Amino acid sequence: MKYAIVVLFAFFLIGCGATVTTDDHSGHDHSTTDHSTMDHSSMDHSQMESSPGAAEAPLELQFLDTMIVHHQGAIDMAKLGDTNAGRPEMKQFTKAVIAEQDREITQMKRWRDEWYKDAQPAFNAAFPGMETGMRGMDMLKLSALSGNEFDAEFARQMILHHEGAVTMSNRLLGTTQGVAPRKELKLLAETIVKDQSNEIQQMKKWLADWE
Repeated sequence: MKYAIVVLFAFFLIGCGATVTTDDHSGHDHSTTDHSTMDHSSMDHSQMESSPGAAEAPLELQFLDTMIVHHQGAIDMAKLGDTNAGRPEMKQFTKAVIAEQDREITQMKRWRDEWYKDAQPAFNAAFPGMETGMRGMDMLKLSALSGNEFDAEFARQMILHHEGAVTMSNRLLGTTQGVAPRKELKLLAETIVKDQSNEIQQMKKWLADWE
């Protein structure tokens, strides 16, 4: 069953996040949970709630905290490819998504710790592109498919997810409250726009070819 989750987490405090070991999450305090290590397979990502005061946090901090969660969503989806994907190109693609976005999560967490170590969580579910990217995720549907059916549904969901990441990155590149973003973060955002736009076109081509 899908359920809403409150993303009030401190995932940037590496090593301090709690790991869920029970199937009953109803009484969990998500404020100290590292959501990047949780099983999101039954979560309704479209109902994630922002951290308190997230919209007032520096835009760079919002981007980091929000993109980490967004990337983790893509990894959760892509992990299904190892067992569920049918075509060799899709198996290879899902592995590449995991490697690429895991690497970027590691880098963003490092920057988060360096630049905003003592800041409160700033996950913003209303960050431009976040809602679009996560709304398309349906892990229950995806996990129930295999072979060619999985490949097509994965591509459809990941296209929306990638489009959300591109929008988020363009928001950062467009303005950072009147201050240019740090060069490292600017380069990451530009890389996300370039790489994920290319992957969107690849997935659209696959869908057209498969149909």
